[in-house]
Amino acid sequence: MELRDIEIFLTLAEELHFGRTAERMHLTSARISQAIKKQERDLGGPLFERNSRSVRLTPLGRQLRDELQPIRLALRDTMRRARAAATGVTATLRVGTMNGNGHDLRPYWDAFHARHPRWELRFRHAPFVDPFGGLRRGEIDVLIAWLPIAEPDLVMGPVLFSDSRVLAVALDHPLAARPSVTVESIADFRHSGTTSVPDYWESAFVPFHTPGGRPIERGPLVTSADDIMTLVSTGEIVNVFPAHTARYWPRPDVLWLPLTGLERFTFGMVWRGEAENDVICALAAVVRDLGTSAF
Repeated sequence: MELRDIEIFLTLAEELHFGRTAERMHLTSARISQAIKKQERDLGGPLFERNSRSVRLTPLGRQLRDELQPIRLALRDTMRRARAAATGVTATLRVGTMNGNGHDLRPYWDAFHARHPRWELRFRHAPFVDPFGGLRRGEIDVLIAWLPIAEPDLVMGPVLFSDSRVLAVALDHPLAARPSVTVESIADFRHSGTTSVPDYWESAFVPFHTPGGRPIERGPLVTSADDIMTLVSTGEIVNVFPAHTARYWPRPDVLWLPLTGLERFTFGMVWRGEAENDVICALAAVVRDLGTSAF
């Protein structure tokens, strides 16, 4: 298989949709279909089961995907390191971030660059609906997320910052006239829900019960912060956020109310234990030396 064909196959294995695969690859759907048919002829068996409603991997397709994925990642890493070396950079740390206050954390990044001028940091957004997938797939090296994280293959590193909590509500919401709200009062209203994260981790963001024992009801399932804000702005839900969200994401149709009765958020570094290296340890050392920030 040519490298281009490997990319086509693996992208289709992720998307399971010929149109989206063509869009990602900047090719036509016909070109994607031709490449897959050629691969199936060469291998002697079908890679996908497809009909008018769905596309699914066959057992042969799953085997090929699982064996090719590490090769693709290794090739990408090799090319990335070669490009970096050409510019004098000898190592790159890919950092996935779930927090929205990257500017507040510049002292950590600047200190890292000052100590290690030939190492670079690259930042990517990490979606909360797939919190640890990027680490496990090797797409990022370090994740910055709210804590705690209790996964057997992941290391919970130092805390970068703590933050108070706010509640996002619509302008005409019953809570909007209050100067602040308590955690007991938010049990009267629905919050966003998701099914793709561990319960303990979701509960660290929004508990399932108030300290007084009242259930905090989950409402519509969401896949992004934009989904949440749309539902908040229409009054369908209220939602807890770190307070820095109000500074970095002001909206004319949403109010941010101080929320009392819950501990402050803590955000820290997380990485895969098997992937720990000198660069990860160097960034962790910078965070430990500078200490935890409070916002």
